[in-house]
Amino acid sequence: MKKTISLDLRERILAAYDEGEGTREVVARRFRVSLGMVKKLLQQRRRLGDIRPQHHRSGSKPRIVASHQHQLRTLLAKKPDLTLKELRAATGLACTLPAIHSVLVRLGLTYKKRHSGLVNQTGPISGGHAGTGGSRSASIRRGGSSSTNRARKPT
Repeated sequence: MKKTISLDLRERILAAYDEGEGTREVVARRFRVSLGMVKKLLQQRRRLGDIRPQHHRSGSKPRIVASHQHQLRTLLAKKPDLTLKELRAATGLACTLPAIHSVLVRLGLTYKKRHSGLVNQTGPISGGHAGTGGSRSASIRRGGSSSTNRARKPT
């Protein structure tokens, strides 16, 4: 498992390298880090001028940006019964439906939860427990396992 090394250790690694205390390999061995870590620190300092951990840069980049969020707000204001699939198609986003859902939750927006269909006007028929559609034991012959209950061909 990779662990983030402290800013203090990063500074000491670069100081040792800058003062010519050895090659990158020697400095890596001295501070018990990988050669790749030393190279990464040198590159990061050269590229960004900063050697702090860059966790905010890791992971996939968000596909739903501010302009998409504005578009989602506008679409739902005009037609609040859009499904997630319809929202994705209307915005042209190439992301998952749960990604759209999480953005809508973050924005405090609601959307239609299921596809259009006939609404059940009758409600529950009885207050009792719904059955399983028949008794399982009625469909199995009594007297043993299912292999012994199979019809046998006459020999």
